[in-house]
Amino acid sequence: MADSITEQRLTGRITPDLDLTHAEWQPGSQGVGDVQIAFVEGYIAMRNGRSPEIPALVFTPAEWRAFVVGAREGEFDRT
Repeated sequence: MADSITEQRLTGRITPDLDLTHAEWQPGSQGVGDVQIAFVEGYIAMRNGRSPEIPALVFTPAEWRAFVVGAREGEFDRT
């Protein structure tokens, strides 16, 4: 509980406490790469497939949409 309160103070958002133990993880990019995603309880979870023990990032549908659009537009490309 204290961790989520600290996180909310630092990030301005609350991350839902989802049970991802039975999530159906899918490769994030054409079946290759280390990124995996799962759709759970109306949220999108993303994790590193090589280190699945590290906590997943959880996005609302609007946050996920903004992330995908930004990635497609090159917002995260290295220069």
